[in-house]
Amino acid sequence: MTPEQAKLLAEVFVNQLEDEFKTTKRVLAAMPEDRLDYKLGEKGRTARELMWHIVGSEIWFGSGLAAGEFAAPGEEEPAPPTVAEMVAVFETQVPPVIEKVKALTGERLATPMNFFNVMNVPAVLYLPFWASHTIHHRGQLSTYLRAMNARVPGIYGGSADEPFQMPATAP
Repeated sequence: MTPEQAKLLAEVFVNQLEDEFKTTKRVLAAMPEDRLDYKLGEKGRTARELMWHIVGSEIWFGSGLAAGEFAAPGEEEPAPPTVAEMVAVFETQVPPVIEKVKALTGERLATPMNFFNVMNVPAVLYLPFWASHTIHHRGQLSTYLRAMNARVPGIYGGSADEPFQMPATAP
């Protein structure tokens, strides 16, 4: 992969990350404060744990890409006690990490990165992996919301709680 190809792909993939960021923020913010200890099944994470995993993973993926290496995940810091605090961390810490990734050169984006001896691909190809990881866990969280009878935001269109509205400017 050439640096020019990597930079072009990064533009496309970062646009996706920025769009998904907005949706993920809405899903995180929809969590009822009094349901943070809710979990689906014995093996499931609590809503708080799942939310904090989403926030931490976004920061971890972007930081690893910006640094040129993925650090071994350490012990996860305890989640803040409220939904608002977790959303605030997401809002304040994820965009600057995305900006660091946007600033990477084509050469850096084309350079292979090792992902714990599971993958070794050009850095730019971890951007869709990052997005897919977040989308996967956001889907789990939206399932928690529905099971709680909480409001589920529209994700890729409407939901039962936010029906799709055709934009006024549509043909």
